[in-house]
Amino acid sequence: MEIKAQRGRCIGSGMCVHAAPGLFDHDEDGRVQLVTERDSPVDIDAVREAVALCPSRALSLSEHRAPDEVRKRIDLIAG
Repeated sequence: MEIKAQRGRCIGSGMCVHAAPGLFDHDEDGRVQLVTERDSPVDIDAVREAVALCPSRALSLSEHRAPDEVRKRIDLIAG
């Protein structure tokens, strides 16, 4: 999973902080910043909500699957 915050697009609405307060915050300029460690567990539903609610589309989420998970998914579809 990869979460991106484009600070240049952020308008400081605070929707991300409201949806996922343990993950997002605002810096001294009022722009979004990630406040969690790289490999910390996150609430994926809260991240999805924050991305969906962001009015400036400054947030994005890429959900990568491990090769074994992809293989299992292909097997389920083919089987």
